[in-house]
Amino acid sequence: MCVHLGLVLGVGGQMLELRRVRSGIQTERDEMVTMHDVLDAMWLYENHKDESMLRRVIKPLEGLLVNHKRIIMKDSSVNAVCYGAKIMLPGVLRYEDGIEIDQEIVICTTKGEAICLAIALMTTATMSSCDHGVVAKIKRVIMERDTYPRKWGLGPKASAKKALIASGKLDKYGRPNENTPKEWLTGFVDYNAKKPAAAVAPQSQPSNGSNEASKRKHSISSAEESATEAAPSKKDKKKKHKGGEEGPAEEAEVKETTSDEKKDKKKKKKKDKDRDREEPQE
Repeated sequence: MCVHLGLVLGVGGQMLELRRVRSGIQTERDEMVTMHDVLDAMWLYENHKDESMLRRVIKPLEGLLVNHKRIIMKDSSVNAVCYGAKIMLPGVLRYEDGIEIDQEIVICTTKGEAICLAIALMTTATMSSCDHGVVAKIKRVIMERDTYPRKWGLGPKASAKKALIASGKLDKYGRPNENTPKEWLTGFVDYNAKKPAAAVAPQSQPSNGSNEASKRKHSISSAEESATEAAPSKKDKKKKHKGGEEGPAEEAEVKETTSDEKKDKKKKKKKDKDRDREEPQE
């Protein structure tokens, strides 16, 4: 671009320096340092254990996210979010005003540490009027896993389930067996377990079964009709074939009878002539 500007102006031009003057909310005047400063700060830290220069040179990541709307999570929910769990409203401690749907926000701890970037699925008004639901969808997790302790699986139901597994009243996967008490079967619902096919089939089977039965009936009736239609035609064809075979024989018989009759008539005529001849002689 510099060369083209020089050609347009007719004076010639070359690029001497390329500088990035802004990155996000940071400009070149906001405590920017050179790579030599970073090298010196690291040398001080390694040789004299002095991290003051290093802290002045390297800024925390949260400094880039000060313009984002924030949601503060409970300490018991932080590690679950780091593992990719949904950001649910019961785990939210505080939230900032003015959050809109599909807005990019930052999820923080109570100390101000960034957990992740997320896309808001609720407005501030919705959060204030609800007590359940998904608040935001995770876009990018920032915090390392297990920075905070794991707090899932410590509730009353989870503790009771672990006790039943330890006592052998549930199998090692938490599924019921022959020793499972009835109270647990009626009072606990495992949403992760797949529903058995027998429980789902009765609702869908009647319609499918009736449809299949009706289809079979229609197919059987249509097959019978086609068979009945085909039977007369076959009989007619057989008759035609038989008639075609019998026809020449009948014609031959008729011809024979006619020839016999003609012969008889000739014989009679001869006899009559002979008689007539004999009478005059007498």
